[in-house]
Amino acid sequence: MLHPLVQMEGIDKYFPGVQALSNCQFELLPGEVHALVGENGAGKSTMMKILTGIYQKDGGSLLLKGKEVQIPDTKTAQLLGISIIHQELNLIPDLTIAQNMFIGREPRKKLRFLVDEKKMNDDTSALLEQLNLSMDPRMKISELSVAKQQMIEIAKALSFNSEVLIMDEPTAALTETEINELFRMIEKLRHNGVGIVYISHRMEELRRISDRITVMRDGRYITTVKTQGTSMDTIISLMVGREIVVEKRPSLPAGSKRAVLQVSNLSRGSAFKDINFTVHAGEIVGVAGLMGAGRTEMARAIFGADRMDAGEVYVDGKLVNIRGTHDAVKHGIGYLSEDRKRYGLVVDMELGANIALPSLKKFRNRFGWMKDGRIEQVSGQYVESLKIKTPSVQQKAKFLSGGNQQKVVIGKWLHRDCQILIFDEPTRGIDVGAKSEIYALLEDLAKQGKAILMISSELPEILRLSHRVLVMCEGRITGELPGELANQEEIMKLATSRH
Repeated sequence: MLHPLVQMEGIDKYFPGVQALSNCQFELLPGEVHALVGENGAGKSTMMKILTGIYQKDGGSLLLKGKEVQIPDTKTAQLLGISIIHQELNLIPDLTIAQNMFIGREPRKKLRFLVDEKKMNDDTSALLEQLNLSMDPRMKISELSVAKQQMIEIAKALSFNSEVLIMDEPTAALTETEINELFRMIEKLRHNGVGIVYISHRMEELRRISDRITVMRDGRYITTVKTQGTSMDTIISLMVGREIVVEKRPSLPAGSKRAVLQVSNLSRGSAFKDINFTVHAGEIVGVAGLMGAGRTEMARAIFGADRMDAGEVYVDGKLVNIRGTHDAVKHGIGYLSEDRKRYGLVVDMELGANIALPSLKKFRNRFGWMKDGRIEQVSGQYVESLKIKTPSVQQKAKFLSGGNQQKVVIGKWLHRDCQILIFDEPTRGIDVGAKSEIYALLEDLAKQGKAILMISSELPEILRLSHRVLVMCEGRITGELPGELANQEEIMKLATSRH
């Protein structure tokens, strides 16, 4: 029996107001590819951040090769032979492969202020040869494909003599050919005794590459199973296994539907392709999918925040040309970003000014001066109707709670009289009480005849609010479910399926 490289037992982690991990465990053997899976927010990243020294555990034990260790920071983790390759690559494009490989620890000549470029290039070549990579160490990173950059990240990790390698969604930006190359490298690492933690939502990859799978859910350890002999349907059931009591929404009567937003063959690079759907008046269409599915990119293209390569957008049956956000707003489309502080609000401005921003023409007199009294009157009406908790409309947006900030963003689009509202993660960072208020608000907007497209990573939220559910995976819509028939298991199957 192989002795584990890593044993994490009884791990607890607390953040202000929330327990992120409760009595969690994980084990990694030499030469093993061990998949770590769970829904967004299940605790996978928090566990790995504890293993790599980014976070400190609040309870439990961490053993490396049978000995209990403390990992106070990432440098200690590297010295202990633990490396992580993040989904977002951390390479500097204008530096060479060798310079990226040894940045911060460059070999020096006798005169210590001089970098030994020859030794650095030779050492890099030796590392690349170990992985059967034929690349010139003097090439700039900007000249490499994403797949090659991924290989450089792996080589860099191994330059620390890593025995534990954590890969977070390593194939998110890779083609099928590049994925095969990555898996060839993983097999070589496995053969050399490196233990690999493989985090991915792609079920077919797990079946192909992993030896065991550990499932986490809601910050808790659920189980560890052998990949061989375990169906992917079983894994999905374990990932979403909690019982959720949801209020099912009835389908809208077919005769009362008026197509307000239609999207036809929308595509943008590798972000999303051939997107087709319709949203009707009074309908909430939920968009589900896992991280990297292309949901936000699609919404931003419809709103004109990013360009689209191909496709057509129709509003009330008429083809519209959306070259930028001003065009979208002109055609009655409002977008509530997942990052409301960055894209939804000017946090250092007053609540009233934020509500007035998209409709400034309404608040100017004939000399171009702003009607401050009118702004105060209108924003006061939205404070009352949306139940925004604030001492006054002069309160700066940054001092409001997350839920009240979201209501301000909703208020500004309502005053603009947008008929189409795109909500991207409408309750992210909002407490439970405020969530129920936002839910009631969305339902009320639908009753008023607004067409609502709602992106959410929380499946209970999708099930609670949607008349229909669109599911995306890897930039494509892989299925559509009527609200009354949708359930977590069906959504997860579609969210992990390429077809």
